[in-house]
Amino acid sequence: MREIAVAPLVEPYGGGLADLIYTNAAEAPNTVVFNRKKGATWEDVTAKEFADEVVRLARGLVGSGIGAGDRVAILAATRYEWTLFDFAIWAVGAVPVPIYATSSNEQVQWILSDSGSVAVIVEDDALGAKVDAVRAELPALKQVWNIEKGAVEEVVAAGADEKAETVDERRKAVKAADVATIIYTSGTTGRPKGCVLTHANFWAEGANVVEMLDLVFKGTDLAEKSTLLFLPLAHVFGRMVEVGAVMARARLGHTADVKKVTDDLATFRPTFILSVPYVLEKVYNGARQRAHAQGKGKIFDAAAATAIQFSEAEGRAGLVLRLKHAVFDRLVYSKLRAALGGRAKYAISGGAALGLRLTHFFRGVGLTVLEGYGLTETTAASTVNAPGKFKAGTVGHPLPGVTVRIADDGEVQVKGGQVFTGYWQNDEATRAVLDADGWFATGDLGELDDEGFLRITGRKKEILVTSGGKNVAPAVIEDRIAAHPLVGQAMVVGDGRSYIAALITIEPDYFTFWKSANGKPADASVADLVEDPQLNAEIQVAVDDGNKAVSKAESVRRFRILTTEFTPETGHLTPSLKLKRSVIMKDFASDVAALYS
Repeated sequence: MREIAVAPLVEPYGGGLADLIYTNAAEAPNTVVFNRKKGATWEDVTAKEFADEVVRLARGLVGSGIGAGDRVAILAATRYEWTLFDFAIWAVGAVPVPIYATSSNEQVQWILSDSGSVAVIVEDDALGAKVDAVRAELPALKQVWNIEKGAVEEVVAAGADEKAETVDERRKAVKAADVATIIYTSGTTGRPKGCVLTHANFWAEGANVVEMLDLVFKGTDLAEKSTLLFLPLAHVFGRMVEVGAVMARARLGHTADVKKVTDDLATFRPTFILSVPYVLEKVYNGARQRAHAQGKGKIFDAAAATAIQFSEAEGRAGLVLRLKHAVFDRLVYSKLRAALGGRAKYAISGGAALGLRLTHFFRGVGLTVLEGYGLTETTAASTVNAPGKFKAGTVGHPLPGVTVRIADDGEVQVKGGQVFTGYWQNDEATRAVLDADGWFATGDLGELDDEGFLRITGRKKEILVTSGGKNVAPAVIEDRIAAHPLVGQAMVVGDGRSYIAALITIEPDYFTFWKSANGKPADASVADLVEDPQLNAEIQVAVDDGNKAVSKAESVRRFRILTTEFTPETGHLTPSLKLKRSVIMKDFASDVAALYS
């Protein structure tokens, strides 16, 4: 058993998260801590202005009958009002319960019912309809507020007769050990479980992350630190960065429209971004696709290779490589940075492995991707790469205050102040993953190197065992195959079978470019070309590259191109874009069978 413990950088705090708002307003009232989107421009919101808005909204929650400990759900995409309600709910000692905007009616009903939410804030009529469809089954639900129909104004009006002192008393009564939120896990199998996270969990995580990543959240240059949040606040990753930005007084903006993210990045100009590998892969593939379409493919590919070599040199690049890098910086890299607003130096990435090649590519173009690892149960990151403690190909070093160990069977186990207290109303599930000493069994397999950097090698529950008795962790080869721009998702199969195979989906945006580059009809669908020799040869290239990462017994022998995508809407991906393997195996049983016919 291998173990590494890192001492905390920040002492525990005894109060609630809403105290942050009051402290910021008192110590830096004129500091711009948020930008709120108004049409095509960004409106500044100072620390004092935000605190005033939170207090007015909190008075309205009191006037609406929201009591300490009451659960209040938020069913909305990432937007300013999400954060405003989040802190207002905390200010009155209540408990926000986030729900993904992509959730089905059944999932909405389960989360509202299981949490016992007394109120829900919905973004618009479309999401309100999901609540309406199941409201008859929710006797505890008393209030539904619609943001697009004036939820903020409606709630504020309800508090006209409430005093600010009442909110202050409620806020001061909150202790660090109190429940801060219940976040329902995406659920790759079965119904989502509610992870109970306390204010102490967020303080332990957020305060130590901000200190460990001080160059990201605080910096030493004159530029203010800022980030544009476009990932769901319903996910613990986005939520933690929300809290971390407020702790560091880094300017925070929100955007939920994926189609406008590029435009918003250009006008907001963040100094760091929060992302997942899928988004970064899209950035790379999109840039490569545009370059090839414009007849500049050879220049881009040479620039990409140079960026990777420059990063791999770890600061020891020779003169020739430095000159090539400088040339490509003017021709290619500067344009990629401009697409992110021109100021972003760091990206914090989690949720899945980015892959060594893209990690080096982005660092080579001037955007250092700091990969981390964690779960909802660990209040986001347990390990993370930092500017001064970075190793490409790993998910980083344990956070301050965190202990990580590798069990005898290879499972990653975590202990520390950020580890959750248990699942909501589910003691049996809690006992299955959290022992009496506070060790959380993640279910992931990993390795700690001699310097304490963690590598994730697979998922314990997803281990496939072939009929020959070979144990196969699918994540490594799936990530490598999916790194190919033409591949949308890859899922390895072969449990109980004689060899390993894979189901492959096609990335629709790159498919359009590929058809043009290979002389295929523009209106041809994946179904039309599923047997096309050139398409299958290109996917074979991706599979061959994936096979390089594993032994012969673990390699993919056959693959099958599917004519549909895996998405959260089809039910094949969780909202955080993890494969729902059991659902895919059921829905594509005939395709799996064909791989072994």
